[in-house]
Amino acid sequence: MTGNSQVPDYELADTIELTTAEQVRAIADPLRTTILGLLHERAATVTELATAVKRPKSTVAHHVKVLADAGILRVVRTRKVRAIEERFYGRAARAFYVGLGRQGGKLPEDFNDFEVAAEESRTAYDEGQLRSFIRHARIPEDRAGEFWRGVHDLIQTFDNLPRAGDTTYGFTVGLYPIVDYPTLPPAADED
Repeated sequence: MTGNSQVPDYELADTIELTTAEQVRAIADPLRTTILGLLHERAATVTELATAVKRPKSTVAHHVKVLADAGILRVVRTRKVRAIEERFYGRAARAFYVGLGRQGGKLPEDFNDFEVAAEESRTAYDEGQLRSFIRHARIPEDRAGEFWRGVHDLIQTFDNLPRAGDTTYGFTVGLYPIVDYPTLPPAADED
């Protein structure tokens, strides 16, 4: 790791709203989400990304192009290597969200972060290293929104941790309504 304490090592927006089917499709691919995750640490070249994900450079270049064309990645700096200009790609924002201003036709189904997390965490579970909780609470919608804003702050803290060590950790959170969860009947007056 370099001495730069900023994570990642380039300027980027906090959030960007994704409003087109092209943008949502771009982030719905598991390899592209891995590339986005790697670029949370620092800007990287296609060659560095291909080495990290153990895929052919041409495959990674295609996925980087899809993300760049969708406005999710951008070139953040370049350098000359011999007579060739090498491009370093970075994220356009720390976080992306699918907005209500959807345009450009029918959007694909949401990408299921929990499905990805379940697959990624299988080995940790088998080795007794998975840390997780699930809780249920009957609360008003405005309190759920307030709680989620606190979770968002925690995610930003996680995203900004200096990158070091030999192990990458996944961090998955979700908040979802459960329409058929059992509910106790109103308490009877004990008077």
